[in-house]
Amino acid sequence: MIDAGGANLGSVCAAFARLGIEPEVSRDPARIAAAAKLVLPGVGAAAPVMRTLREHGLDAQLRESNTPLLGICIGMQVLFNRSEEGDVEGLGLLAGDVCKLPASPGLRLPHMGWNHLQRRRPSPLLEGIADGAQAYFVHSYAVVGSSDAILETTHGSGFAAAVARGTVAGVQFHPEFKSTPWDGHPLFNAFIKAALDHQGSSKTLKAVA
Repeated sequence: MIDAGGANLGSVCAAFARLGIEPEVSRDPARIAAAAKLVLPGVGAAAPVMRTLREHGLDAQLRESNTPLLGICIGMQVLFNRSEEGDVEGLGLLAGDVCKLPASPGLRLPHMGWNHLQRRRPSPLLEGIADGAQAYFVHSYAVVGSSDAILETTHGSGFAAAVARGTVAGVQFHPEFKSTPWDGHPLFNAFIKAALDHQGSSKTLKAVA
């Protein structure tokens, strides 16, 4: 678990713990380089997350890494080229920019609440997630029109709810939230399984997540 100062770090660790996995939390480039899989949580703004990554040399490391990586909320947004929020350069692992959701009468920003997910293209990450399932969102910025979107949703206009390309994936919503509509475990299970299949050994369950 990459510690980039995200406020949801504890809740994401707790979600993995419910699956029987205790992820190692680290900013150490050597530990992150040795990981079987990586999770980049984030709540707040892109600028402090990118600043932390740069300070520890993790921005360059992640750009060169082939380790499966899952970004959550701001962790997903920094996977892209740039964020309009503070005009911040991202990791550039995925093409596109993060823009503020358009305001309109009666539309609340930040966007907070449960939204239905619509599938846009197949992905191993969607195993166990039905078209129309609900997920929880808290954000004011999003990625629109991404060719890497595997799930989309709508708040005034459509935007990417989940993206994936190669070993890089991200979700704008919060799969760590445990609630009646959906507790997020199908996505974490799918991410774990994909990493295990890649490594070919169940021993990776105790590696850095």
